[in-house]
Amino acid sequence: ARDAHDTFFMTAPETSASFPADYEERVKNTHENGGGYESIGYQYNWERSEAEKNLLRTHTTAVSARMLYKLAQQKPFKPVKYFSIDRVFRNETLDATHLAEFHQIEGVIADYNLTLGDLMGTLHNFFTRLGIHDLRFKPAYNPYTEPSMEVFSYHAGLDKVVEIGNSGMFRPEMLRPMGLPEDVVVIAWGLSV
Repeated sequence: ARDAHDTFFMTAPETSASFPADYEERVKNTHENGGGYESIGYQYNWERSEAEKNLLRTHTTAVSARMLYKLAQQKPFKPVKYFSIDRVFRNETLDATHLAEFHQIEGVIADYNLTLGDLMGTLHNFFTRLGIHDLRFKPAYNPYTEPSMEVFSYHAGLDKVVEIGNSGMFRPEMLRPMGLPEDVVVIAWGLSV
């Protein structure tokens, strides 16, 4: 997943603090063979030295993952809603719609038995409050969510439908190693500003 999104890599990056050993082992097993979460994983040899390397984040999903891990350590589980606005960095060719540095907004809801309908309803509510109506959804691929959807709406100034965000339901392979209960579902969405 680190290679999929135009990451800036550093020649000699600093490393992060180590992870709790039990969490590290669950993440390793999930990457290598699916970790028993009805997945085959990424099918590669996970290396601690690679995971410890700091890099400039390409998405705010890193913030969501940190908050969800903290949530999983709190017992008993209590439903939450998180919202973040953070800077992200992409190694992309600069043009009118792509920058190397920009801000991203992310919303996350963790609760019992959420559905794709809950995500779509939340997106309609969120974007309506921003003055954006007539949403359209298109299936997409994101490494951390399944199902995933790109969000589109008509832009009167451009006289065309444009992508305005991305969304999905976090995969069990991401949530279960953190320790979240099996019936907890996390929906999330993001947009760039």
